[in-house]
Amino acid sequence: MKNLWIEDNLKQVKERIYAACQSAGRNPEEVKLLLATKTVAAEKINRAIDAGETLIGENKVQELQQKYSLIGNDKANWHFIGHLQTNKVKEVLKYVTCIHSVDRLKLGKKIHNYLSKENKKIDILVQINTSYEESKFGVSPEDALSLIEQLTELDTLRIKGLMTIGKLSADEREVRKCFRLLKSIQQQVIEQNYPGVEMGVLSMGMSGDLKVAIEEGATMIRVGTAIFGERMYPDSYYWNEQTTVSDS
Repeated sequence: MKNLWIEDNLKQVKERIYAACQSAGRNPEEVKLLLATKTVAAEKINRAIDAGETLIGENKVQELQQKYSLIGNDKANWHFIGHLQTNKVKEVLKYVTCIHSVDRLKLGKKIHNYLSKENKKIDILVQINTSYEESKFGVSPEDALSLIEQLTELDTLRIKGLMTIGKLSADEREVRKCFRLLKSIQQQVIEQNYPGVEMGVLSMGMSGDLKVAIEEGATMIRVGTAIFGERMYPDSYYWNEQTTVSDS
């Protein structure tokens, strides 16, 4: 008999999303689930895809390459959600339809240059460091509008919204503050009415804080552990990369 634990976990996460939307007075259809598949084997990802999930988010370029070769894009829509160095842009663009982590003009220009050669465009989200933690990437909240205005000059980039990683804290108020700040910046961008900029996507919230994120306006949550189980590496392997060579 087939072990259905992934399917069961998906059902539980969907129930959590529904309950959070109900308590916040929101339509559950407004919130999309993106599978954060760091270190998750292709076989397990396929199980989730067979269960009806289509949004896959990868943090590492090498993992993205490996899993894409095994899964493809017939059923899955691949997003890149990790810190992206400029020397990895060319490879990432072969596989993904959206990059969640555009946080500096240099990166935006690099993406634009590659896409211009192929006459293509891509959806992006601007990553904002709403927790002000040095261990996290993202443009500062104070510089977010300036960066977005500069990115609008790169016509291959379709700005669809914002992304943040909430503060890892047991204090719900601290976590909520991060998500509330992202929502506030979204409203500021909307008021600026930048040409071609859309603000329909707020990518925020993960396994442990999805309820708070939904209450504060998330339209996309990135869930891995609650679906696939504990990972073999700590979060710092994926989110805290300041010790690696940076091209910021």
